[in-house]
Amino acid sequence: MIQLLAFYLFASITIVSGLVTILSRNPVHSVLWLILAFFNAAGLMVVAGAEFIAMLLVIVYVGAVAVLFLFVVMMLDIDFATLRAGFIRNFPLGMLIALVLLVELLLGIFTQHAGALTLGKPDGSAITPAGFSNIQAIGALLYGRYLFLFEASGLVLLVAMIGAIVLTHRQRSDTRGQNVSKQIARRPDEATVNVRPEVGAGVKL
Repeated sequence: MIQLLAFYLFASITIVSGLVTILSRNPVHSVLWLILAFFNAAGLMVVAGAEFIAMLLVIVYVGAVAVLFLFVVMMLDIDFATLRAGFIRNFPLGMLIALVLLVELLLGIFTQHAGALTLGKPDGSAITPAGFSNIQAIGALLYGRYLFLFEASGLVLLVAMIGAIVLTHRQRSDTRGQNVSKQIARRPDEATVNVRPEVGAGVKL
């Protein structure tokens, strides 16, 4: 009974926060509601027994992706008039995409009663051993059977990170480099200037 109440609580809050994320006019508020949706989705994963997925949702999505979204939104100078003009201009395309997604959702709902899709017979090799938790079973698969694929995916991410750094690194030609020896060799009278401003004289522009 407690699990059922927790499921409905987390599910309802996730749906409401997802809707408010889309409908909110303030981008910062949208990101905050998105973080709330991630937290409640993590609660759903805990109720379903997938604690590893719940941990990934909190650490990766909330701790990295959502915070990155929040920083980017807060640092950008967003013109809400331009956003509204773009919304009106792209409204037909958005409605077409929403219609396609609605048709796919209804197709999935109506076809779930048509019978299960048989892809093969389970051989019992994917059953979690007795005494193993969910995280231990995933770790045994990642660092056992799928070790090569796991290392290959890490290598692909490393190459992507290096490529992003190389593409975004630009040497500016309009500014000269820092001359450390000149900075060390300068005298104190060249570094600071002592002035005696007059009282009440104001600032000369």
